[in-house]
Amino acid sequence: MQQDLIVDPAIRDWVLGPLTIILLLSGLVRHYVTMLLNTPPKAEPMLVVREQRALARGLVLRTHASYLPPSSFLALKTHLSSAYTSGAYLKAAPPAEGEKAPPPPNPLTDPGAMDGMTGMLKKQAVSFLPQTVLMYYIGYFYNGFVLTRLPFPLTLRFKSMLQRGIETADMDVTWVSSVSWYFLCLFGLNSVYQLLLGEENAADSGPNAAAMNPMAGMMGAGQAMPGAPAQDFVKLFKTENENLEIVEYSWVCDGVEERLLKKYQ
Repeated sequence: MQQDLIVDPAIRDWVLGPLTIILLLSGLVRHYVTMLLNTPPKAEPMLVVREQRALARGLVLRTHASYLPPSSFLALKTHLSSAYTSGAYLKAAPPAEGEKAPPPPNPLTDPGAMDGMTGMLKKQAVSFLPQTVLMYYIGYFYNGFVLTRLPFPLTLRFKSMLQRGIETADMDVTWVSSVSWYFLCLFGLNSVYQLLLGEENAADSGPNAAAMNPMAGMMGAGQAMPGAPAQDFVKLFKTENENLEIVEYSWVCDGVEERLLKKYQ
């Protein structure tokens, strides 16, 4: 038979409150330490940026082709196709026919790539180490405490999630242990972090944490991830040229007069 428990108010004052404050402050400290470790990105050479943006122009043209009149689309398509074929946007002249292309540079010897990988490792350490220390701290000092009770009923499936560290078969499933409270706060404080620090913050452990990823947007802009092999833009331009040739073009303004009259008839 299940029995109601009476929790000592000292647990609220010396366990529940301090534990929640520690978890909240750890996220704030993690955010500001990550901000201090952020280094401004190094400026890319103009030819490298032009090479990357030229590839993105083909993607933008294929995606939004229907909003351009036929003459404009045909002119842009012809221009980009000619540039991709001749290698006008390449940072280095393409190899002649029959000539072997030079081997790509080793990313492990590139100082820029090494700096990027080091920065990523630092940010991962800032996120991983505090959680490890906090987990050990909570398991050592607060293990075995029953902290609070949820105000709504739950099924027995939640018992193992809410009562970690307390092996009792007859305790009501709505009671929460200290270890489980740590995990609830770890993910439940994300909305508080977004309110205090904004949408893009390093304390958020939810889906919005991807916004703080230094690799976000790299692949979309044609940039390689730190440590990844160098991209062969000759092949990328050739592929994009083939995609432009087979794009299905249809102008959104075709027959707009008839459609408008038909709508208001």
